[in-house]
Amino acid sequence: MFNEAIPHVIEEAGWLAPALFIIVHLLRPFLFIPVIVVCIAGGYLFGFLHGTIYSIIGLSLMSLFFYKFVDIFPSFRAKITRLKERFFKGRSLTLGQVMILRMMPFIHFHLLSLYLMEMTSNFKEYMRYSIGGVILPAMVYTSFGQVITEMPIYVSLIFFGLLAAFFSYLGKRGTQTYKWNKFFPRKATSSE
Repeated sequence: MFNEAIPHVIEEAGWLAPALFIIVHLLRPFLFIPVIVVCIAGGYLFGFLHGTIYSIIGLSLMSLFFYKFVDIFPSFRAKITRLKERFFKGRSLTLGQVMILRMMPFIHFHLLSLYLMEMTSNFKEYMRYSIGGVILPAMVYTSFGQVITEMPIYVSLIFFGLLAAFFSYLGKRGTQTYKWNKFFPRKATSSE
């Protein structure tokens, strides 16, 4: 019922609607609303182009707030780290795998943000990868989200099976790249 009220309030907001929509993205984790639902609503309310732009802004701000939030509250970071250990059991992911997982609905957004924090060396790099990582999911969910949810179950399973296969491929490729880099380390640049 609450999820149905949000689009109605945004429709009635007029010129404030984009700001309210972005705020919904920021409040989404506290309201237990999946990313895909908010992005689909963006496509419905604003169309593909504007819905995608507003979703990218909202998800990017969510990544920014997460980064700052775990700095202020280390206990929250510890909780997300325990969640990471429970789901991935010490497995390291490549950047490509994190980007693929961003495409899968119902994968914990902050868990993937934690992986990005651990992979990057500073805030600027984290934000660059975070923004890059939300563009494709925002586009797909905004434009095709409704279609994906209305697909027959076997087509949805095939789609997510293909994503899982690509995820696995990137994991093997990332391991091979790591082995190669062990023998040929990259040269340090003057900025390092």
